[in-house]
Amino acid sequence: MRVPRGEFEGRVALVTGAAQGIGAAVAKTLADLGAAVAATDRATDRLTDTVAALTTDPASATRAPTVRPYPLDVTDTRAVTATVARVERELGPVDVLVNVAGVLRTGPALDITDQDWAETLAVNTTGLLHLARAVVPGMTRRGAGAVVTVASNAAGVPRVGMSAYAASKAAAVMFTKCLGLEVAAHGVRCNVVCPGSTDTPMQRVLWQGPDGPRRVIDGDLAAHRTGIPLGRIAQPVDVAETVAFLASDRARHITMQDIYVDGGATLR
Repeated sequence: MRVPRGEFEGRVALVTGAAQGIGAAVAKTLADLGAAVAATDRATDRLTDTVAALTTDPASATRAPTVRPYPLDVTDTRAVTATVARVERELGPVDVLVNVAGVLRTGPALDITDQDWAETLAVNTTGLLHLARAVVPGMTRRGAGAVVTVASNAAGVPRVGMSAYAASKAAAVMFTKCLGLEVAAHGVRCNVVCPGSTDTPMQRVLWQGPDGPRRVIDGDLAAHRTGIPLGRIAQPVDVAETVAFLASDRARHITMQDIYVDGGATLR
């Protein structure tokens, strides 16, 4: 299906975790399609640089995209409420919420510290609750809106050394689906995108040596991990395009779904 230019014209999108990686790609994609984007992240300096690059890139669009930085820690419920209120004052009511903010703490399940466990859940799961409480009531009053949560294929497949991350993402998936069920009657759709290995700073931390990407593509029998049938690591834009589809009117009859964007790695 041909994607209309300006598909999100007149709409406001709030994207968390927008300073880099998938979040930055989502912000760029939605802005290129006409949305006014509130880009949020707790990495303030990196967020400022990313937004500056997005709004000055001549390849982004025929006009300067509307992307504004809003420093935000999604674990702080008061800050979330205040930031959403500010976004809606400055840009307008939020029509699209994309939850991308996330952290990764690796290690054997029995060695995870209380601090790592708590922070992983606070950002990857509780942050969704904070954003939903601040944004979704407005959507339900207006009778329209789209929420897209970027989780992980680890939410559906066990991963060695990633129990905290996988548990937090599994919880994020089910929270989003339950929210979608509760707000469907009000015209609000809630979906999930589950990426596999994607070329982001978070992914590169896991690579060991120059053959890191090749090892991911080939899989690791000792870690009970399949390879990637399509033979490539995803780029952030691959995930962003799926997010944009689910947030668009082209997906108007899709809700409470999780779409895996992992090149077939989970064999689903």
